[in-house]
Amino acid sequence: MSTVPISDDAAVEPRRRPDFFVVGQPKSGTTALYEMLRQHPQIYMPDLKEPEFFAADLRRRFPPRIGGALPETLEEYLDLFRPAEPGQVLGEASVFYLRSHVAAQQIAEVNPAARIIAILREPSELLRSLHLQLIYDHIETVKDFRTALSLEDQRRQGEAIPRSSHQPQLLLYSENVRYVDQLKRFHAVFPREQVTVLLYDEFLGDNDRALHHIFRFLDVDDAVSVAPSKANPSTFLRSAFAEDLVHRVSVGRGPVERVVKGATKRILSTRTRRTLLDRAYRSLHAAPLPVDPDLMAELRVRFAPEVANLSDYLDRDVASAWGYEL
Repeated sequence: MSTVPISDDAAVEPRRRPDFFVVGQPKSGTTALYEMLRQHPQIYMPDLKEPEFFAADLRRRFPPRIGGALPETLEEYLDLFRPAEPGQVLGEASVFYLRSHVAAQQIAEVNPAARIIAILREPSELLRSLHLQLIYDHIETVKDFRTALSLEDQRRQGEAIPRSSHQPQLLLYSENVRYVDQLKRFHAVFPREQVTVLLYDEFLGDNDRALHHIFRFLDVDDAVSVAPSKANPSTFLRSAFAEDLVHRVSVGRGPVERVVKGATKRILSTRTRRTLLDRAYRSLHAAPLPVDPDLMAELRVRFAPEVANLSDYLDRDVASAWGYEL
């Protein structure tokens, strides 16, 4: 296992650092993979999914509505792995590491022997699902998918960005599916044998096969059986007003909301508050609206060159796996 010193003080014991990273993409089964990997007795992954420590260019502008503060220093980050038992393989999952322009280099500086797991999803499906997730997360406010996509150039100039958006970089939708450029950043600092790429459809269709591949990749017992875990479903916002009210209370925005938040903190445990808050958010969301087939067809045409490039880069028929006729 790798260790990294966090102090020049010789009396301080060197700290263990992660052996592997699940780097993305969002809405591509990474939560399900995280939940399954952490069931393996030889693997330790912290309770905090997506610490985002190495994606400095995509860090949040202010705290998220659910969950605690993210680690700001290397010491705080390594504290996440302190509960691991000797001999366990350490890992974490932060979906925006793949999108980040700095994460690959920073991860390599901390552990050049790290192993990297990326999950890629067909671009049009990923962006539709991501759009719904960004609405849920208060990053996007434009509910019409086509309109949201059309705003990308304006948003690149810092315009048409919602005030509530704590990660406005994610509103540049097309940047999420520059797969070849993203993989090249990791291949530039890690040997190819330390990077494995899964396709979302294959992972979804055969969890067992994908898991055995990952277990072998991580050099842990691949005969261990773990319970399957479902991916997070995409939802559609029922009431923007009600959802905003819950959000205001959750972050204590406004004098009344701060009083309510303070009262609940005195009465309820952190875990109970988070559970109730998450249930409140979920009750305000419904199944997504039907997909616009014309828009999805347009997106497949738009991203066909990227998919063809990815197939060539990986020397793998990704295009056929995603139903592209190139």
